[in-house]
Amino acid sequence: MEIVRDLSLMCGRIITKNSCLDSKNRVFGAPLFGGGSRCDEGKFKGKVGFGVRAAVQVGVEGSEGLRELKSSSGVLEFDVVSEGDLREKEFSRMRKTKLVCTIGPACCSSEELEKLALGGMNVARLNMCHNARAWHRDVIRKIKRLNDAKGFCVSVMIDTEGTQIHVVDHGAPSSVKAEDGSIWLFTAQKFDGSRPFTVQANYEGFSEGIEVGDELVIDGGMAGFEVIEKIGSDLRCKCRDPGLFLPRAKLSFWRDGKLVGRNYGLPTLSTKDWADIEFGVSEGVDFIAMSFVNDSGPVRHLKNYLSTKSSKSTRVLAKIESLESLQKLEEIIEASDGIMVARGDLGVEIPLEQIPTVQEEIINVCRKLNKPVIVASQLLESMVEYPIPTRAEVADVSEAVRQYADALMLSGESAIGLYGQKALSVLRMSSSRMETQGREDNQQSLVHSYQLGASLPDRIAEQICNCAAEMANKLGVDAIFVYTKHGHMASLLSRNRPNPPIIAFTNKDSTRMALNLQWGVIPLLLDLSDDMEANISKSIDLIKLRGMFREGDAVLVVSDVASTRATPMAFQSIQVKTIH
Repeated sequence: MEIVRDLSLMCGRIITKNSCLDSKNRVFGAPLFGGGSRCDEGKFKGKVGFGVRAAVQVGVEGSEGLRELKSSSGVLEFDVVSEGDLREKEFSRMRKTKLVCTIGPACCSSEELEKLALGGMNVARLNMCHNARAWHRDVIRKIKRLNDAKGFCVSVMIDTEGTQIHVVDHGAPSSVKAEDGSIWLFTAQKFDGSRPFTVQANYEGFSEGIEVGDELVIDGGMAGFEVIEKIGSDLRCKCRDPGLFLPRAKLSFWRDGKLVGRNYGLPTLSTKDWADIEFGVSEGVDFIAMSFVNDSGPVRHLKNYLSTKSSKSTRVLAKIESLESLQKLEEIIEASDGIMVARGDLGVEIPLEQIPTVQEEIINVCRKLNKPVIVASQLLESMVEYPIPTRAEVADVSEAVRQYADALMLSGESAIGLYGQKALSVLRMSSSRMETQGREDNQQSLVHSYQLGASLPDRIAEQICNCAAEMANKLGVDAIFVYTKHGHMASLLSRNRPNPPIIAFTNKDSTRMALNLQWGVIPLLLDLSDDMEANISKSIDLIKLRGMFREGDAVLVVSDVASTRATPMAFQSIQVKTIH
C-alpha cells in the first residue's frame, strides 16, 4: 500500500501501489486521519496472498548532505552478530530487547570485551565512579578497535558519579564487617590508609541537619547504625543492623521512617562530573547517563552544552533513582534522550514492595513519550559469585521483558563478577524466550492513544508508523526496514513494539550507535541517495546476496521521501514487494 501526503493540499490518503494492487489494479485502503487510523484487516486479507513472510520498510526523514560510507560490501555495513543471527534464525526469532554490560576489572581486556560483544552486548557502560580516566580511555578505544577491526556495533555509555554521599575508598579489603553493638566514627576528615572503626565520607557537609537518634543506612540496607553522638561534623554511631561495608558504599540518613538530608543541596553535576563529560565527549562516547537527576533543568543544561561542544550527537540519559525524580517523572523523560531505572538507589528512597509497580510505570511513560528505557540494578546479582542465577532473578528479567523495557543492564555481574559471560547468556536467553511467548499478546501492545507530534508532518509520520506496525503484526511480516537520517521513524516504529525486528538503514554512524538502545532495532550503515526506490532495491539486493532473504519472502515498504527534481511532491508510502 502507499500512503501519499500532499503537503500543498494538507491532506492525506491511502492508495495501493505496485504489488499491492490486485489483479484488476483496483485501489483499496483506509483513511489516514479521523476517528482511528487503524488499518482494516479485512481490507488486506486476500490482497497480499504471497505475503506469508514479509518485511516492513520505512523511509528517509531527509536526504540532504548524505555522505559516502564504505564497508566490506562496498555500501552496506552489517555488524557480525546481527548478520550471524539473521543467517541462523528467521527474522521473527531475532532478540528485540537490548543488552547493556558494565565494564570493570573482570572484563576489560580486549579478549573479554570481544566475548561480550559476541554474546550480544549492544552497549558497553563505564561507571566514572570507579577507576582513573586513563583506564576508561583504554577501554573505550579497545571497544572502538573491535568495532572497526572485527565488525561489531557496540555503543559506549558513561555514567556520571553524581552528588551522592559515599564512603571514601582507602584501598582496604573489598568489604569490612560491622558487628552488632560496635561503635564507629563517621568523619569527613581525610586520612591515609585505613583506621579501625573509622569511616571517611566524601563530603564535608555530610552530617548537616543530622540529629542524635537518626538512622544511618549503608547501601540501602547492607548495614544499619544509630547516631548516638554528634561531635562537630563527625558522627559516633552504634551498629544496630550488622552487615558489610563495600568500597564506596552509599550513606543515607533516616528519621521517623523518612529520608533526611538527601544530597544536601548539592548540584546534580559536580566539578568532577563536568570533567568526566569533557572526557567522554573527547573520546566520542554515544551516551552520557546523569546520576541523581531530580528535575529536567540539569538535563536540558547538559544537552545544550553538548550541542555546542561536539559535532557528534551524544545522547543524554537520566537515571531515575530518587523520590524527587519520581515526582517530576514526565518532565525529566521529555527532556532526556532516554531513561535508566536505577533500582538500587531508588530502593533506598521508596519501599521495596513499590519497586515493581514503579518500574512498570516508568517503562510505560517512556514508551508513551517515545524514549528508550533501561532496567538496571541487581537483575542477576547472585551471578557475581555463582554460575547460575536464582529462579526469582530469572522471573525478574522476564517481567522487565514482558513490560517491554528497551534494554536490560548488568552491573556488578559483568564488571566484577566471576561469571560475566554466563550472566550475559542468561540475560539473552531469558529475554528471547519471554519475547517469543509474548508475541501472541502483542496485538494489544500498539500505542494509539497518545499523540506525540504537534506539527502536521510529525503527526502524519506517527500515524504511518502506527499503521505500519499494526499491518506488520496482522500480515505476519518478518522484518521492518527503515531508512532514516536521525532515527526518528525507526524510534516511532520501535515505540509500537511490533512482532518483526526493525532493520534501520542510516548514513550516519551516530544514528546507528544511538539506535543500538532502541527495542527491536537492528541499525545498519547504507549509502543512501535521494531516490527511495533505488535505496529499497539496493538494500534488498544486498541482503539477498548475504543469504538472509529467501525466494518468496515479501517486503512491506514504508517510505518517507523528500521532494526532489524527479519527485517534486514529498510523499510517504506503505507498499508490499515480493522477493524474487
